[in-house]
Amino acid sequence: MAETLPINSDSGTDEEEEVEPKFKYQRIGNDLRNILNTDVVTCSAVHSKFLIFGTFRGRVYLLDHQGNSVDSNLSSGDRHTHSVAVNHIDVDPKGEYVATCSDDGRVNITGLFSCENNQNLSHGKFIKVVALDPEVKSGVRRFIVGDDKLTLYERNLLKKLKPCELCTVEGSVLAICWQGNLVAWASHLGVRVYDLSEKCSLGLMKWEVPAQARLENFRCHLRWSNSNTLLIGWVDTIRICVIRKRNAIEASSSNLPGFVVDPVSTFQTTFYVCGLAPLAASQLVVLGYRKDRSPNYKALRPVLCVIEYKMNTCEEVCTDSLTLRGFEEYTVNDYSLGCIMEENRYYIVAPKDIVVASLIETDDRVEWLIKHNKFEEALEICTHGGSLPMLSVARLYINHLLTLKQYEEAAKLCLRVLGNNKALWEEEVFKFVKCQQLRCVSAYLPTSDDCKLDPHVYEMVLYEFLKFDVHGFLNLIKEWPPKLYDGLAVINAIHDHFRKQNANELLEALALLYSYQSDYESALRMYLKLQNKDVFLLIRRFELYDVISKLIIPLIQLDRERAFKILLDKDKIKPEVVVHQLEQNQEYLYWYLDELDKIDNQGTFHPKLVALYAKYDRPKLLPFLRRSNDYGIQNALAICKREEFYPEMVYLLARMGSIVEALNIIMHKIKDIEMAIEFCKEHNDDDLWNILIDESIKQPEIVTKVLDGIVDYVNPVLVVSKIKLGQTIPNLHQSVVKMLWHYNIEEEVNTIAHQIQLTDYFDTQAEVVAMQRRGRLVSYDKVCPKCSRSVIIKDTVPPNGLTIFNCGHIYHNNCVIDNHCDVCLDWDSILDEDD
Repeated sequence: MAETLPINSDSGTDEEEEVEPKFKYQRIGNDLRNILNTDVVTCSAVHSKFLIFGTFRGRVYLLDHQGNSVDSNLSSGDRHTHSVAVNHIDVDPKGEYVATCSDDGRVNITGLFSCENNQNLSHGKFIKVVALDPEVKSGVRRFIVGDDKLTLYERNLLKKLKPCELCTVEGSVLAICWQGNLVAWASHLGVRVYDLSEKCSLGLMKWEVPAQARLENFRCHLRWSNSNTLLIGWVDTIRICVIRKRNAIEASSSNLPGFVVDPVSTFQTTFYVCGLAPLAASQLVVLGYRKDRSPNYKALRPVLCVIEYKMNTCEEVCTDSLTLRGFEEYTVNDYSLGCIMEENRYYIVAPKDIVVASLIETDDRVEWLIKHNKFEEALEICTHGGSLPMLSVARLYINHLLTLKQYEEAAKLCLRVLGNNKALWEEEVFKFVKCQQLRCVSAYLPTSDDCKLDPHVYEMVLYEFLKFDVHGFLNLIKEWPPKLYDGLAVINAIHDHFRKQNANELLEALALLYSYQSDYESALRMYLKLQNKDVFLLIRRFELYDVISKLIIPLIQLDRERAFKILLDKDKIKPEVVVHQLEQNQEYLYWYLDELDKIDNQGTFHPKLVALYAKYDRPKLLPFLRRSNDYGIQNALAICKREEFYPEMVYLLARMGSIVEALNIIMHKIKDIEMAIEFCKEHNDDDLWNILIDESIKQPEIVTKVLDGIVDYVNPVLVVSKIKLGQTIPNLHQSVVKMLWHYNIEEEVNTIAHQIQLTDYFDTQAEVVAMQRRGRLVSYDKVCPKCSRSVIIKDTVPPNGLTIFNCGHIYHNNCVIDNHCDVCLDWDSILDEDD
């Protein structure tokens, strides 16, 4: 049974944010645990079908990935075991054959389930590495053994092995990794790549010898990540090499191989490399042994590190410390790393423990992110897969945000994830109720018909706003459809919690709520209390013309211009209704009737306008009296007498025929001689002129004005004759001269006009005579109306001549009677008879 290991990340300190792990770890148990209780793992091989382990006692075990033993040829007899520790194990790609080697000098090629191609070789020397042909199809035809030389063994047609020495070695072969025709191997100097197709080495990559140590004391770890990319990890250095074909310039030298090893990245690590494998593009999984020691000089825990490499540089993406059994006693060469690249599964092998590292799955990632309060990332992952419901994660996230008092963010999250789920919305809203933070979620609550919550929910939000934020309460009343909540309940709540300091907002809210309830009269009263001009929009929108009959004066007080636009529309509200309401405010009545008179000429309210003009706008009174006939003259005269409006009295008396009384008012009250003269001219009455002259004689200073004004109306001699001898008249001489001058000019004008008239007469007479003497064109088709014969015959002259009338008719002279046209005369007779 597998045991899950805790993840210990070394990517940051306690003060830094913890990095999300890449892997989850499980310790392999079952039969493997029993094996490790009595033996120690020295080497291993990982296949997609199974695991193989070599031990210190020389045994080789085949197990499944859960650690259970699998029966095979390795389990039967001692033929396939070694007498000392197993140094290296290799498996063919199909998982049918296993190659093992040991310091006992033996190399065993064993078929797991068939003994047909088994081989047992004894070299009599230490054998550190062996490698099977990676492209074998059936059976094992080739394998490579490394000791003090690199040797290729190939089975011929007779099934006998033929050895072929590929390379001599400096020291001994420390590692082999075979891919296609390329064999990478390490010696005491460095790493080489051998090309089996060209049967030559592609060169030596020398390795830096560590200080105070020997290179061969560290295992060299080789792995092909693909057909042409080689990964090398040795001591504390990692190198990525690409095997490429030489270009034309490089291949121009005939003594060079066709391929070249090109190191693309080389970098050092902070630990010793115990194994490496590819993870993704430009990323490696590396098993490391820490260089530092514990305070008691014990080994520290090994690390599994994800490294992202670039050109000769690298960056640790994440690093996990692994707690393996007995890690304090192990050395760098006791660890190894196997992998199944297709599944991104990595096996950390220690002498007494084997742990498998798998890329963390979606659900594991989500759980880790939730545990570390990284809910946003967890939600993002849930949207792309995983078995955990996104809503469950989102609700945990909402709880977390509420705990942190990030109420606005929690509300936004509700909108993002709850959609149109009414039940979930109501559950989450009650969480905000407990925090008294319904105000934060109000802007995000669903209000459409697709997801309308219980009215109680919206009412709770409104009550909270009413209690803590009246301005926000008013905004919600404006924004939310009234069907969401019980309007009457909210109105009652406002009355119960009415506060004078918030009177304006609360009155406006009441106005809106009353209008939503169709109680427009109450709504109008609220607006009027507020002095809010939106009342006019409300009236027009809902046509509340019947409602406003009792609110006319407050409307005018609020905005006279906008109120009159409504009140003057006779189709909406009758003038009689308005006048009746405005009787209690005469000034407003005056404003209204004055405006009404501009658009309505019926004169129904003209009697009232006389008194109103007299009281509030006298300059308009006289023009009004002149243009209107719809008022009582006696009543108007009484008003003018009371107010002593003399010009208006003059006009009214004149209309009534009391022109003498009117003139007396002008002379004695108004005392305006010019006005009196004009009044007399207007009426041109001899009695009026006599009164005016008599009054003027009494006042010598106005005599000259009368003399100047009566010209063309009264003989000035009449005025002069009434002047007493010896009476002093100011400016009399100038007036007489002016009068005489006026008469002289008038005489000259008349004379000139008479001369012009005579001249024009004689000129016109001459033109008429000339026109009558002109010749007239007479055509041959003209017929005499009297005798009905042609008036002229071609090439002959009429014997007695022709007479042509102005009407155009032509007669023979002897046919004319009484010197007039009979045709026109007949028509005139006919017309006379018709008349």
